[in-house]
Amino acid sequence: MPDLPAEMLLIDHGAGGGPEVLVPARGPVPAPRADEVLIRTQAVGVNRPDVAQRSGSYPPPPGASPVIGLECAGEVVAVGAGVTRWKVGDRVCALTNGGAYAEYAAAPEAQTLPWPRGYDALRAAALPETYFTVWANLFGHGRLQAGESVLIHGGTSGIGVTAIQLAKTFGATVFTTAGSAAKVAACREIGADHAIDYRSEDFAEVVKQATGGKGVDVVLDMVGAPYFAKNIRCLKLDGRLVMIAFLNGHVAENADLRPIMVKRLTVTGSTMRPRTTAEKGVIAQALEAKVWPLLEAGQAGPRIHATFPLARAAEAHALMESSTHVGKIMLTVG
Repeated sequence: MPDLPAEMLLIDHGAGGGPEVLVPARGPVPAPRADEVLIRTQAVGVNRPDVAQRSGSYPPPPGASPVIGLECAGEVVAVGAGVTRWKVGDRVCALTNGGAYAEYAAAPEAQTLPWPRGYDALRAAALPETYFTVWANLFGHGRLQAGESVLIHGGTSGIGVTAIQLAKTFGATVFTTAGSAAKVAACREIGADHAIDYRSEDFAEVVKQATGGKGVDVVLDMVGAPYFAKNIRCLKLDGRLVMIAFLNGHVAENADLRPIMVKRLTVTGSTMRPRTTAEKGVIAQALEAKVWPLLEAGQAGPRIHATFPLARAAEAHALMESSTHVGKIMLTVG
């Protein structure tokens, strides 16, 4: 890569800890492997798994960059020997396996998508992590269909905003939870049919009353153990509980498992990062075919709450941990 610098700015998290451990540093520009593209990043998304990696509870998979960061957008500046779709100069966004908090990031070709028409780098970079996750879990494992109903927890998170928009666009009735009156209002603005303030209302009781006691078809949960029993109560016959995170714990004690059998429930979940490149590539193809046209038509899209320069990643993480944001928190590069 003779036309590229040998070193770049990146964000180092040292031995891990609080947001303050995130500091600018210098490191080598990565060389793309045979199936990868090298992207000069212009914008980077901040996600909950980044916080988990920084704190030491979500290590990168073998062979992945130790630098934090799972999504970016920018310009292709080099391609591996096996890359066929992309060329130098193409504008792309990518789900990376790590390394996005940097001026240059490598990503597998299969996990790389074009910017939707009309998008800039900031909006394109806000897509991959949440859209890959929601598509794989809500419409894959959760099998959500038009005419069904879904309860989405964390409605104002990046995942929540994406899930509300896509569920509504594909014809589902959407329930969601949020932690304040302002966030409840934001969920309704985004498209939720029923937004529940979990601090002042029992979401299981609201769902029961609103559905005439039947419940919803799908629950998408990132809270974990404290919600498990109530999530089961919210599901109707043949309902599906899809778990994507355990923000408040992963051990559900004294859980009554009988409703799972009586109501023929499916309890499932997944993580994105350990999936193979081929598996992520299938998701990317589905997104480009079925979701990118919706983005280009303005029927869905990221809601960006705040942006910070890359060097101020610590402030972005502190904001995410405050849980006061609505939508995505982003980093700009250059």
